[in-house]
Amino acid sequence: MKENNNENNFEVLRGIENNPNSTQRELAEELGFSLGKLNYCLNALKEKGLVKMQNFRRNPNKIGYAYILTPKGIREKTKTTINFMQRKMAEYDELKKELKK
Repeated sequence: MKENNNENNFEVLRGIENNPNSTQRELAEELGFSLGKLNYCLNALKEKGLVKMQNFRRNPNKIGYAYILTPKGIREKTKTTINFMQRKMAEYDELKKELKK
């Protein structure tokens, strides 16, 4: 379960980094998450200090919030990316071994 949460958090962090001006609805659609799931992930990331939300409702050109990765969020995304790649490389090596048998 924890690994699944890490993957969800990674996807949200990556989505925010790619398009910080996305609405929650747009980000949820892009990630294939329900709006509730995305909201849950965003709140968890905010509590951990990985994401900052800025309210732009007073600005006539923006509606809602912009999501920004904090420096801690950027470090966590980098660490998670490295862990993900290491896991995938290990899986690849295992598959190669199986195919050689």
